[in-house]
Amino acid sequence: MALVEKAPHEKELFGHPVGLYILFFTEMWERFSYYGMRALFTLFLVAETTSSNAGFGWSNDDALALYGWYTMLVYVSSIPGGWIADRFLGQKKTVMVGGALLCIGHAILAMNSETSFYAGCFFIILGVGCLKPNISSMVGGLYKPKDERRDLGFYIFYMGINIGGFLAPILCGYVGENINWHYGFGLAAIGMFFGQAVYVWGQKYLTHVGNLISRKNVEDREILDRPLSHIEKDRIKVLLISFLLIILFWAAFEQAGGLMNLYAMQKTDRNFFGLFEIPASVFQSVNSFFIVTLATVVGAFWLKWRKAGKESSSIFKIAVGMVIMALGFGFMSAASLQYEANGSSAMYWLIFAYLLHTIGELCASPVSLSYITKLAPLKYASIIMGMYWAATGLGNKVAGLIGQASQSLGEFEIFTGIAVIWSIIGILVIIMLKPLKRLAHGAEDDEAKISDDGQENFGIEEHV
Repeated sequence: MALVEKAPHEKELFGHPVGLYILFFTEMWERFSYYGMRALFTLFLVAETTSSNAGFGWSNDDALALYGWYTMLVYVSSIPGGWIADRFLGQKKTVMVGGALLCIGHAILAMNSETSFYAGCFFIILGVGCLKPNISSMVGGLYKPKDERRDLGFYIFYMGINIGGFLAPILCGYVGENINWHYGFGLAAIGMFFGQAVYVWGQKYLTHVGNLISRKNVEDREILDRPLSHIEKDRIKVLLISFLLIILFWAAFEQAGGLMNLYAMQKTDRNFFGLFEIPASVFQSVNSFFIVTLATVVGAFWLKWRKAGKESSSIFKIAVGMVIMALGFGFMSAASLQYEANGSSAMYWLIFAYLLHTIGELCASPVSLSYITKLAPLKYASIIMGMYWAATGLGNKVAGLIGQASQSLGEFEIFTGIAVIWSIIGILVIIMLKPLKRLAHGAEDDEAKISDDGQENFGIEEHV
C-alpha cells in the first residue's frame, strides 16, 4: 500500500500539530520584544537626564502612572483587534497585521527622541491589540472537539511566551541599562522581526485555522445567524465573572513591571558576593525562569489531582492561583521591613515573591486561555478572547494605580494589603464554586451533557 503524504497542516510534531510550534515561536519572539521593552520602561523614564545614559528624569509617581496607562491600552486594544478578526479579516490575517505594526513600533522606539518614544508606544498598542487575542484563539482552533491535548497545547504555547519573557529582560535589560536605553529597545525590535518572519514562513501549517467566518459559506452563515442559546448565554456570564478575577489577579501580579521593578533598582542590595551588581531589570526574568522550569511540575500536579477525582475546574485553579500569588506579597512585606531597619533589603525576598507569583500564574493563566476556547461561542471567539486580554489590561492599569498609592501610603502597607485582601477574594471564589460551575453547563466535562431544555450539548464542540 502506498504511503499517503499528509498535508502540511495535518502534520504533527511531538504529538501536537506543527502549527502549534509556528504559533509558539511567533509568540515567543513577540513576547521577547514586549518584555524587553517592559523591563526598561519605568527604569528609562526615571533615569536622570544628566547621566551618561540619559532617560526622561521623571518621578516614580509619574513613571508608574504612564506604565499603568500604557500596559492597560496594550491589552484593552485586544477588543477592537478581536472585532476586526471576527468581522473583517479573520484571526490569521489580523495576527499578520499585528506583527507588522509591532515591527514598526519597536523600530521607532529604538530612536532617541521623546516623540519617537510615544509614537513607538502607539504602534505597539495597535500591534498587540491585533496579535494577542487572535493568536491565542488560533491555538484552540488547532484541536478538534474534545481533544484532550488542548490544555497541554496551551501549556506548550505558554512556555513560548515565557522563554521570550525570560531572555528579554536579561539581554535587553543589560544592553539598555549598561550601554544605551535605545539600544535595548532596538534589540527588542530585532526579536519582533524574527517573530514575524517565523509566522510568514509557517503559513502552510496554518491553512485550516484562523480563517474568517464568512456569510458566503452556507455553514458559516448558519453559525452567524443562529441566536445564542441559553447555555451559551450562561457560559458568557461565567466568562465575564472569570474576567473580574483576571483583573484582580493582574492588578496584583503586574506590580512586577512597576513598583517591584523600581523597588529592585532603588531599595534592593543587588551586589552579588562583592563581584558585581546585578541590573535591576534582570529580576524581570525571574518569573519567566520559574515558569519554564516549573510548568511541567505544576501541570503534572493538576493532572494527578484530577485523576484522583478532586476538584480541578478552571475557575478553581484561577482562585487557587490568586491565593498563592497573593501570599507571595508576604515576602515583599518582609523586604519592606528589612529596608526600614537596614536601609536596603536582600535579593532573596524578590526571588521568593516571584516564585509564589509564578506558581500562582501557572495555576491561573494557561487554563484561563483554554477555558475561553471551551466556552466562547464560535462567532464571538476572537472578541471574547479580546475581552480577556482587555481584562488583563485593566488589571495592569489598576496595578499602576496601586503602585502610585504606595508612594503615599507606604510599600509595606500596599504589599501586606494585597497579601491579605487578594487571599480572601480567592477563598470566597472557592466557596462559591458550585453555582459558578453550573453556569458552564459541563463544558469541561469529558462526556456530552443534556441541557435542562432537552437539547444535547457537547461542551466545547460548538465553540472550537
